[in-house]
Amino acid sequence: MAIEVAVIPAAGRGTRMRPITRAVPKSLVPVVDRPAVQWVVEEAVRAGAREVFIIVDAESQELVERHFNSAEEEPLAGLEDIIVHTLIQPAARGLGHAVSVAEDAVGGRPFHCLLVDNLAVPGQDVLPAMAAARNGGSVVCVRDLPESFLDRYGFVTPAESISENLLEISGAVEKPGIKNAPSKLGLVGRYVFSADIFDALRETAPSVGGEIQLTDAINGIADLGLCRAFITEFDLLDVGIPESYLQALTTLAITHPEFGSRNADIISNSLTDNR
Repeated sequence: MAIEVAVIPAAGRGTRMRPITRAVPKSLVPVVDRPAVQWVVEEAVRAGAREVFIIVDAESQELVERHFNSAEEEPLAGLEDIIVHTLIQPAARGLGHAVSVAEDAVGGRPFHCLLVDNLAVPGQDVLPAMAAARNGGSVVCVRDLPESFLDRYGFVTPAESISENLLEISGAVEKPGIKNAPSKLGLVGRYVFSADIFDALRETAPSVGGEIQLTDAINGIADLGLCRAFITEFDLLDVGIPESYLQALTTLAITHPEFGSRNADIISNSLTDNR
């Protein structure tokens, strides 16, 4: 069964991307010729989504709505038949709380969940394979990450291996550090959830940073045998920190379907001229 719903948490304040996010919402930071959130919506659409719920804060709602649903502009190319809604997260209570805002809108349907900080290179999408790997429950995308990420990401506890890139998991831990890491398989911002995740979120108390962590809810459904992990070989591009923003910008510029080759020439010539 095709998954036609996507939830995109995009209410973060983007403090790591200051000063640009003082005035521009993190989700609308430009990446080549479109804002980060549009890249993510397009990825969800490639995976079959026809209805998208973007979780925003009250200050950014009008701007995000104007971008996707402007009455004065033509619909965005490729998104003409896609319904994009915004839902407000009333307070910054964590990623898990942001996802829970969409419960009534999702209405019990399975859904894609994509984080705006991480962008996929078109042609390296993981959501279709994740959806195909569902067994009535949820699937989270993981990647083998270096130790430096153990204080930054959530990590899963592997259980039974199903295939080379698919395994059952028995738990997940947010920012475990080296001593408490259950594995080096880190959550990288792509999920396919069944409605069970909302039950788990209702039972999830604030933890790391005093926030309701999505990783803790994943731990809850994994403990019930309702979650698998899909191991990807692809890197997602991190646009949430300055150190990797340029890499993401460059990669998406040179792989752009319309003017990628021209961008590649510009970058190559610039490097040559400045040696």
